[in-house]
Amino acid sequence: MAPSTGAYIIACALRDLGVKVLFGIVGIPVVEIAEEAINLGIQFIGFRNEQAASYAASVYGYLTGRPGVCLVVGGPGVLHAMAGIGNSDANAFPLLLLAGSSETHLVSRGAFQELDAVSLLNPHTKLAIRPPSLEEIPSVVANAYRTSWYGRPGPGFVDLPADLIQGTVEDASEIQATSIVPAAPRGGADEAKLSRIIQRLKSAKAPLVVIGKGAAYSQAEGAIRDFITKCELPFLPTPMGKGVMPDTHPYNTASARSAALKEADVVLILGARLNWILHFGDAPKWNPAVTFIQIDVSADELARSPRTASLGLVGDLAAILPQITRALSGWHFDYASSPYTSHIRKSTQKNEASALLKAQISKTPMTYARVFHIIKQTLHALSPPEDGGVVYVSEGANTMDISRSIFNVEHPRLRLDAGTHATMGVGLGYAIAAHAAYNGPTPEGHAGPTRRKKIVCLEGDSAFGFSAMEVETMARYGMDVLIFVMNNGGVYHGDSDDADEWLAMQAKTTSGGGEKGGLRSTSLGWEVGYEKIAEACGGLGYLVRTEAELEKATREGFQAGRVCVVNVVVESGKGAKLEFGWQASGKKGAGAKL
Repeated sequence: MAPSTGAYIIACALRDLGVKVLFGIVGIPVVEIAEEAINLGIQFIGFRNEQAASYAASVYGYLTGRPGVCLVVGGPGVLHAMAGIGNSDANAFPLLLLAGSSETHLVSRGAFQELDAVSLLNPHTKLAIRPPSLEEIPSVVANAYRTSWYGRPGPGFVDLPADLIQGTVEDASEIQATSIVPAAPRGGADEAKLSRIIQRLKSAKAPLVVIGKGAAYSQAEGAIRDFITKCELPFLPTPMGKGVMPDTHPYNTASARSAALKEADVVLILGARLNWILHFGDAPKWNPAVTFIQIDVSADELARSPRTASLGLVGDLAAILPQITRALSGWHFDYASSPYTSHIRKSTQKNEASALLKAQISKTPMTYARVFHIIKQTLHALSPPEDGGVVYVSEGANTMDISRSIFNVEHPRLRLDAGTHATMGVGLGYAIAAHAAYNGPTPEGHAGPTRRKKIVCLEGDSAFGFSAMEVETMARYGMDVLIFVMNNGGVYHGDSDDADEWLAMQAKTTSGGGEKGGLRSTSLGWEVGYEKIAEACGGLGYLVRTEAELEKATREGFQAGRVCVVNVVVESGKGAKLEFGWQASGKKGAGAKL
């Protein structure tokens, strides 16, 4: 029997844990791990940048409910992948990062790509560890995998020195193999506190259920749908909580968000946090007298806000919500005749009518609202939302903010965006992960009745630039992702809708004279040909200026069997106030004006 290498032992540990997909970028010595993994039937998806690979692995964990795994080289590879570590931690996505490192006997001598990654990542991970020997590799990898998953999900890290990867053992059968890690035990509710919560819910005059992405991650949609339907409670999804309850459900308050927050007196928070996305639970966005009831898998999260600690429950939504539903048996909120819900319905009708008017504005260059309306109408005709056949990935301030309320999602885990960190650059990595989770050789994700999903990216031109070369990754692996780039020529806003005016501004900037009237700090190139990236990689590219061109490109791109980039020229927004709509304060003069 030939000696077994450390690389083979590592790959076997991943296989035995049930890992189906490995994301990353290889180099010496981790290329040996990737090759052994491929030989064992694990799909390896090689990226063009560790940052995108680590984003993909982190969101793969969210989509599948088990840790995503990323493999990178040491030193700079780890530094680039730290973006995924931060993304995993901020969003509570389970991620296992594996990285090579220099030989142990060369530590502190300036070895190739030397970096004390364990010390660097220890404050930012749930566990950062290095196996002490080849024999300990399976147990160490399994420990990091399990730790990243159990409790509040987050990142785990295993450092793999070159001499460990390339080392050998004579008989690998003597090394104790690992096995598939079972899901963590699901904790239920404290009965005494549950009784207080039930009474508070029953006494509410204006209840609201907030559904966050944690609810989607925990795959608690069955329990939540049963609870909402039986108790007739209005609900509000956070951006990635959309689809846990269908967007078209009559109790959805998303189109009257401001009214729902302002008037709610008792709020049940399911898998969400009182952070900036929910305005910290503070007035004036919220009713100053509101009572918050929060259910979270982590007691640390409840401790962040003294307003949720007294009525907070620590446990899994899929276990706790059935307890609450049973305790409320025979009771339901009077949704039909409540003044609170009556006001919400009126606000919904008014806001949706206003949004429809904006979507009907036809001009050149096209508006964001008009572009998204045409894309939505075309996609819905090709794949009705109730079928759950489309995954939306959205990033870019205007693109994400405006599209959020336009595209209906009827099933969970079908909308991905910049998340808790508002991270630009996640989009294409997320799209690759979604394609692997739903359409890969061994799909592990599930959402809605349609098994195969069309992955649709809605990208701001600035956001697209962070990871545009991952279009080649999509092409290489035959991923038929449909990407729309909203090309307004700038970060937030562009400089001009006129080519001559823009060129004049560019001339002032490049002249070096420091003249006023040049390109702003938010400027991007004039009508950059982003569609050509897809064409260069063997995909389809469309440059779109008119409504007819957009409808045609959307239909053909959806039906194409290869990656497609639709470059949509939209109005620049020149001179508009510089702000992210979600955080708009509403105060006079707030925001920078360009």
